[in-house]
Amino acid sequence: MTKEVKLAKTAKKEVEETLTKKSIVKAVTPSKFYLSTGCTLLNLACTGRPNDGFPSGKYTYIVGDTRSGKTFLCMTCLAEATIDSDFDDYHLILDNVEDGCNFDIEGLFNKKLADRLEPPAWDGDKPSYSRTIQEFYYNMHNLLEKGEPFVYVLDSMDGLTTDESTEHFDDMKDAHEQGKEAGGSYLTEKARINSEYLNNVVRKLPETNSILIIVSQTRDNLGMGAKKKRSGGNALPFYATVEMWSKVKQTLTKTVKKKKRRVGVLSEVTVKKNRINGKTDTVEVPIYPTHGFDDVGSCVDYLENEKWWSKEKNSLVATEFDKKGTKPAIIKYIEENNLEPQLREIVGQCWQEIAEACAIERKSKY
Repeated sequence: MTKEVKLAKTAKKEVEETLTKKSIVKAVTPSKFYLSTGCTLLNLACTGRPNDGFPSGKYTYIVGDTRSGKTFLCMTCLAEATIDSDFDDYHLILDNVEDGCNFDIEGLFNKKLADRLEPPAWDGDKPSYSRTIQEFYYNMHNLLEKGEPFVYVLDSMDGLTTDESTEHFDDMKDAHEQGKEAGGSYLTEKARINSEYLNNVVRKLPETNSILIIVSQTRDNLGMGAKKKRSGGNALPFYATVEMWSKVKQTLTKTVKKKKRRVGVLSEVTVKKNRINGKTDTVEVPIYPTHGFDDVGSCVDYLENEKWWSKEKNSLVATEFDKKGTKPAIIKYIEENNLEPQLREIVGQCWQEIAEACAIERKSKY
């Protein structure tokens, strides 16, 4: 064994000992500020406020079906960080494990994100993404040790393998070539490692008000029942401040040259776990490959569906803007006049009114 290999193994052992070391339980640290999801309705589902989404110093877990907007959501959050002064000194890190994010970052989001987006590590002058779950935790450890704030997106947990699984494959291959059998399985290694390491990572996030976002892919449940499942173990949702699941509710089409063309999807996102206010809500957001999350469109749909804005024949009456017209005309008017902030506040008022009406008014027990 060479000196370099010995040193590498020693460093690896030190990191593992740090990650698995039992941490002292401290009082929960309130979030200093929040990162917008870029979607008003999803912000409201998370915090009850139209501009606040994921809390700083915390870990958020996103699970979803294929094409339901998981990567779009993460990239939109990172783009939101580039226009929020609270995140001016943050590292914006995309651990592109699946190599699934090949968007035109500057064209679809902005130049700031294209300039600020970082990999979790570098191999010389080339970006290096996590291949194994151990590498992911080593990357997290190195970032936390630097003491600098970051928003870290892992996309996705399913794309990671484990050192043990790689070694097991090599053993099986060797055994096969020698005409032997290689027993044993390492299918639970990822869950075990998450259980050992994730707690310490989550407890260190508040020290720099950093944000960790982990993405997982749903899998079909081949057993009893039709509910979706996901892999990675119970630690992933257990330590999350917010856990949300997304699915494609319907395909969005547009008639072009007398044919219906697919132009996007309507994503249904459910906040299943919420340690911010304890509430769980479901929202619907259109996603277009050429635009991303249609925040304005989803807000207009919401105000129409909740009867906040009335309809007169084929026209929608946007009372606060003193504007009447078709939905596309209302959306165009809002965007052309930069009325998005006012729209978010109106949606927030509607959401709050409904929340107050749903609240159970009872005498306090204490």
